[in-house]
Amino acid sequence: MEGTAYTYMVECKDGSLYTGWTKSLEERMECHNSGKGAKYTRSRLPVRLVYYEVFVTKREAMQREYIIKQMTRADKLLLIAGRSEAVRLNCERITGKAQ
Repeated sequence: MEGTAYTYMVECKDGSLYTGWTKSLEERMECHNSGKGAKYTRSRLPVRLVYYEVFVTKREAMQREYIIKQMTRADKLLLIAGRSEAVRLNCERITGKAQ
C-alpha cells in the first residue's frame, strides 16, 4: 500500500479554482502560498483550500484530479457545496495554518 493521497481544489485570490493532487495537504498549501506551488497559482496568491478527497494510492488521486479538471466551473462549485462538514472544517483548519 502506498499510503494516503489527496485530490484537492483551492480557490485563488482572483476567484478561480485550481485542482491538484498531493501526499500532504498541509505541505502543499504552504508550498502554494509561498509562491513555490503550481505556476498557475503563483500569480493568484493567496490560495484557500476549499475541497479535498482522500485516496489510498497516488494513481487514484491523479485519476480523480483529471476527472475534476474536465468538469465545468459550475459542477466544481456544486462539488464544493456538497462537501461534508468535516471536510469544510478541515479545509478551514489547513488554510489557517498556511497563512
